[in-house]
Amino acid sequence: MNRVIVGVDGSDGSRAALRWAASEAERWGAPLVAVWAWEFSPLIVATNAPTEIEELSQAVAQRLRETLVEELGEDGADRVEAHVVEGTPVRALLDQAGADDLIVVGSRGYGGFKGALLGSVSQQVVHYAPCPVTVVRAAGR
Repeated sequence: MNRVIVGVDGSDGSRAALRWAASEAERWGAPLVAVWAWEFSPLIVATNAPTEIEELSQAVAQRLRETLVEELGEDGADRVEAHVVEGTPVRALLDQAGADDLIVVGSRGYGGFKGALLGSVSQQVVHYAPCPVTVVRAAGR
């Protein structure tokens, strides 16, 4: 395995995926790559959120760093190759991946019968990835 690539968005599912991916990367001695994708939305302009692309990207990078530290600790976060990408999560993950990588994503799940269904990002990644994909469910789901 070349690298373990994990999609992160701050959700419980992505945090579970991050923890699982970190463990798997350590097990295989592979680098861990965390990808947080964001898209510019006209709704942002209607709020007090920063509207400059660079400001938005920096804000997302800060959230990614905070998430890495919260889930992996300071030392663990320092070992992660972090990528903040403007674009869709699916495209961001697929663009990072090669045939010898592993992609790890979370699944939001719903419980009951619907709990068996994948979220839209995980479903698309599973279908189009050039490499193996693991979908991790958050605890209690």
